[in-house]
Amino acid sequence: MSDDTALGYRPCVGLIVTKGDGRVFAGRRNDLTPDDPAAWQLPQGGIDEDEGIVAAGLRELEEETGIPASLVQVEAVAAAPVAYDIPEAARPAHWRGRWRGQAITWVRLRYLGTDGDVGVATAHPEFADWRWDDPARLAAHIVPFKREAYRAALDLLTERA
Repeated sequence: MSDDTALGYRPCVGLIVTKGDGRVFAGRRNDLTPDDPAAWQLPQGGIDEDEGIVAAGLRELEEETGIPASLVQVEAVAAAPVAYDIPEAARPAHWRGRWRGQAITWVRLRYLGTDGDVGVATAHPEFADWRWDDPARLAAHIVPFKREAYRAALDLLTERA
């Protein structure tokens, strides 16, 4: 076991895209099998240097889901990021071992489009499929090391806009 406590956390934005009926967008990761119970997650991605949280979120949203910024309304931004660690054995495969995990700042977005406006078959697809999901099921359908971060997402989801 190596000592990588000196490694930091990659700045990341996570997106809670809500539909009018209370469900949230969830994508099935394209690197996991459809029957994997932890294959589903919310859109998320790194924040580029000199990029704001909301700008990064809107960029990631379009890159991962095909949804343009014009089809969402920003409702809330978490006051602080929540960090999670990637399992140590998997770290070399993520970001060339540069980070121990991610510090994710959640952004809640209201979706204004239709299902036909979503397209996960993007230039660099993250998701193989997508669905509108019950927020209460989210933590059960995510890889275990992200579950606490997803509980923070649920807290932001229940805050008033």
